[in-house]
Amino acid sequence: MPLALLALAVSAFGIGTTEFVMMGLLPNVADDLGTSVPTAGYLVSAYAIGVVLGAPLLTALGSRVPRKRMLLLLMALFVVGNAASALAPGFGWLVAGRLIAGLPHGAFFGVGAVVAARLVPEGRQARAVARMFLGLTVANIVGVPAATLLGQHLGWRATFLVVAVIGLVALAALSRLIPRIPVAEHQDVRHELRALRDRQVILGLLTAVFGFAGVFAVYSYLSSMTTEAMGFGESSVTLVLALFGIGMTLGALTAGPLTDRALRPTLFGALGALTVVLLRFPLTVHVKWLALVMVVLLGAVGFMTTTPLQMLVMRKAKDAPTLASASNHSAFNLANAGGAWLGGAAISAGWGWTSPAPVGAALAVAGLAIAVTATLLDRDRVTPSRVVAGGPDGTADAGGGAPEAHAAGRQTVRSAPGE
Repeated sequence: MPLALLALAVSAFGIGTTEFVMMGLLPNVADDLGTSVPTAGYLVSAYAIGVVLGAPLLTALGSRVPRKRMLLLLMALFVVGNAASALAPGFGWLVAGRLIAGLPHGAFFGVGAVVAARLVPEGRQARAVARMFLGLTVANIVGVPAATLLGQHLGWRATFLVVAVIGLVALAALSRLIPRIPVAEHQDVRHELRALRDRQVILGLLTAVFGFAGVFAVYSYLSSMTTEAMGFGESSVTLVLALFGIGMTLGALTAGPLTDRALRPTLFGALGALTVVLLRFPLTVHVKWLALVMVVLLGAVGFMTTTPLQMLVMRKAKDAPTLASASNHSAFNLANAGGAWLGGAAISAGWGWTSPAPVGAALAVAGLAIAVTATLLDRDRVTPSRVVAGGPDGTADAGGGAPEAHAAGRQTVRSAPGE
């Protein structure tokens, strides 16, 4: 795997840290700014809104920008958003800072995914994308717990300053390690928008919204479940969240090679396993050691869905995968918000602290049903997978994906049987 993937992983680490750390800092922010914890929760929503809006908007605006420069601009905006959050004089300014920090999230992962696929030979693209996402999972093991502790001891502003510094380190790594990748002459906003009209792309995005919502129906309330249902003390919350992050990392490492071998079966297996884990979760939560095992499994099978979903929309978007790939992260954040809302509604209805798990299972089943429907409707079994190797600029890569091996034409190759 090329060293350039390390720069993408470092960037993903910073993005993952700032995305999830706010959940642990809400009480500190609320106390410092004189607001309530529920009101402070709008800071989580502000970031998610930034992702949903920024992914298609910034990707479309940057469709003619060379891919390396686009990554640098997006990471610079990330640094600005986190620095603004750290220096915010009041709650409204902090909401604005979180919104700005969320804007480059989806676009960065969208562009980064096709760049990662461009850097490796055909047959290893999913593993390359999974390596980039590895930074996001490691953030949940190391970055989020460490940043939460830092915020609790030195103040929440220190957390966002440190994240801004991580962004600067990522900028340096991207500048140094990412090769220059030009944009194809035919690449423009209308060309990218046409990719979103593909039925398979739409069904892939819907699979992400419903399937991944099953994960966040539980993850959003995992801290409360740790103390209220599992019987652990508050000091164990960080450990439980770290175990979830370990599961996410294992899932990402497993999903890469499996997706390269058989994309759709990997997606079906992950969504099916997610359904089983969520259904079993309430039955095991009162046995402490078994509950911890289930937390790891939930993180693993939940995150195993992300790589095949990312690769699916990239392939079905043919030679304009960037906007579709970025929109996939808008779908993931809609899943985050929708899953959290439905899980919270179950708790508010008095169904118990573990009630989000069966709600999540129902969402996972819905995602699996959409994925199966998409497969049945996919009569065109010819996929330009070579184009994915050249994804960032939309050009085919007959040379197997090496940065210097561009080909003028496009090749169309038949999908692998497992896809």
